[in-house]
Amino acid sequence: MAVNYPNGQRYQGMKSAVKRPQVRQQTFGNRGMTFEQMINDSNDYYLSKGVAVIHKKPTPIQIVKVDYPKRSAATIKEAYFKQASTTDYNGVYQGKYLDFEAKETQNKTSFPLSNIHQHQIDHMQQCLAQQGLVFLLVYFSTLKECYLLEANDLLMWWNQKDLGKKSIPYKYFQDHVHKVPIKIAPRIAYLEIIDTVFRIGENDDKQ
Repeated sequence: MAVNYPNGQRYQGMKSAVKRPQVRQQTFGNRGMTFEQMINDSNDYYLSKGVAVIHKKPTPIQIVKVDYPKRSAATIKEAYFKQASTTDYNGVYQGKYLDFEAKETQNKTSFPLSNIHQHQIDHMQQCLAQQGLVFLLVYFSTLKECYLLEANDLLMWWNQKDLGKKSIPYKYFQDHVHKVPIKIAPRIAYLEIIDTVFRIGENDDKQ
């Protein structure tokens, strides 16, 4: 299926998603989906326990060409993203609005800022203005480590791009960013970090 952006450019990432992966080979995209599934499984766990309601945002697509090889089957041949995506996930946790992006990198020494786009930064800033809890989950797949980077910290690094800083060093994550426990259930226990970072419940206790 060919998927295009609103400006008509072809979305290349869909090609790897359509092709069947070869046995014993794992692409970077597959590893990304693995991290995504880990988050989705964690969200399902939180939902089943009545802890939080957090879902992955759907990406709206406009279908422009469909083939019907069989009466009972239809194949989408061409489609467009209706609009640029914002962030991956949003939801509600203890009365607070959560909005976050999830990114994976094979890089062992840094997280490339090229993984983030300006429209995502704009969306995060808008959510921060409404006092939402906004952050980025970064998974270093080779190291099997996950970190929760607050949106304000991400913005600090983003604003230094023009000064030549194109990535966030891994050492910065080690020294200044909150490491997320990777467990059996939930797999990515990021709400444990949310409780600490954003001090969930403290304001309610004081009232």
